[in-house]
Amino acid sequence: MDANQLQTQSVFDLNSLDKLRQDALKQPAGSDGERAALKQAAQQFESIFTQMLLKSMRKANEAFEDEDSPFNASSVKYFQDMHDQQLSSELSANGSLGLADLIVQQLSPQKDSYMPASALRDARLNNAQVKTQEQHSEASPIAHKADFANAKEFVEGVWDVAREAAGKIGVHPGVMVAQAALETGWGKHIIKTASGESSNNLFNIKAHRDWQGEATVKPTLEYEGGVAVQRKEPFRVYDSIKQSFDDFVSFLKTNPRYQQALDVADKPHQFIDAIQQAGYATDPQYAEKIKRVLGQSELRALAGDLLRQGE
Repeated sequence: MDANQLQTQSVFDLNSLDKLRQDALKQPAGSDGERAALKQAAQQFESIFTQMLLKSMRKANEAFEDEDSPFNASSVKYFQDMHDQQLSSELSANGSLGLADLIVQQLSPQKDSYMPASALRDARLNNAQVKTQEQHSEASPIAHKADFANAKEFVEGVWDVAREAAGKIGVHPGVMVAQAALETGWGKHIIKTASGESSNNLFNIKAHRDWQGEATVKPTLEYEGGVAVQRKEPFRVYDSIKQSFDDFVSFLKTNPRYQQALDVADKPHQFIDAIQQAGYATDPQYAEKIKRVLGQSELRALAGDLLRQGE
């Protein structure tokens, strides 16, 4: 018997609701277990919503019913209501309406993650012929050249601000530079605003409810279960590259799920792995891609022996 069958054995099992609450409390923030608990809670909500729909439909149909019919007896309506509740639970578990999936997408911790540059490049190819209201007639986020001519110029240009920001959490600046390089294609593909100005967003951090600054909406791809899903998302806009690095540090420090990553900040490879395990990136190969960037000569010349140790 699969999980959906177990979940829908009986909608009248009140103990299952308490078990759902207990299971959710036990899960670490940002873990797969927490997402599974969120999925179950969303299914419960979808079930209640479906019950309300069915109840409204039954109510509307009463105008056409024969009051003397034996099918309108109170006992029949009682069992009919039980049937509707059980049906609602099963429809929710099967994902028939899709409401539960939308709730999970909106509330998942991964919605705070930024978009990898590789996915942005894919979005450019898939949307080359698309013109949105937000973009007007401009090209996709990666179509604009930045002020960095090559990888060496990018590393030298951001190294000082990266070193200052990295010092706040104890991570090697080379790690932050490598991540920014991956996100922006060595600074050549920094997201542009609707007016064509640089967003200075080197980490492609999205702008959600807690963001009070300027934002720009761009097409992007998210990885869900290993499958790329196309969306349009708001991205943060900064006044300078320094502000981008500082906000990246603040983003890590103010989100509890990254505490384990901060605990190993002095170990580059462990830090990168911990960030992805905390749900920071949707690309399943994200951590390995950063490590490969770390090994490139432009970074190694500045980072020194620490990045060669593979910590």
